[in-house]
Amino acid sequence: MSRVGNNPILIPDGVNVQINPGEVVVSGKLGTMNQSYDCVVVEQKDNQIVVTRNKNNNEHKSKHGLYRSLFANMVKGVSEGFTIELELVGVGYRASNSGQKLEISLGFSHNIVLQLPNEVKVETISEKGANPVIKLTSFDKQLVGMVAAKIRSFRKPEPYKGKGVRYVGEQIRRKAGKSA
Repeated sequence: MSRVGNNPILIPDGVNVQINPGEVVVSGKLGTMNQSYDCVVVEQKDNQIVVTRNKNNNEHKSKHGLYRSLFANMVKGVSEGFTIELELVGVGYRASNSGQKLEISLGFSHNIVLQLPNEVKVETISEKGANPVIKLTSFDKQLVGMVAAKIRSFRKPEPYKGKGVRYVGEQIRRKAGKSA
């Protein structure tokens, strides 16, 4: 029994859900998303989306919770949106943006220029005495997560001094250096 898949998804005000055979389209104030599906039955009852599975074999069981989570992320994304914040820890690490172009300096011989998708909004925050912060916002949870992971992959936090790109609030396991 899928515990996640059995929970109904509440539809907030201002969100329109259209269920077609094999596809769900969700639109709201932040955008429109669609997701194809199989092995499950999707119904809209009152102000909820209910996902049930056709059979009890392993494939249908595994996709039951998956599709319910995807639909819930779509509903939350078009109504509220998702935000991920990255922190640049290190001397001389900087970030700036102009439109959808993000330019970051991470101690390499050149600056890294990254063209972001139109669905992802970027904001850079640089305050004196604090580490620079990159704030990514989008209605698509998967896309904003992929962009954040791509930025983090340029310089992952290292365990000795903790320098690198990390998520805000991420705990880095530190190691002791050489003992003299």
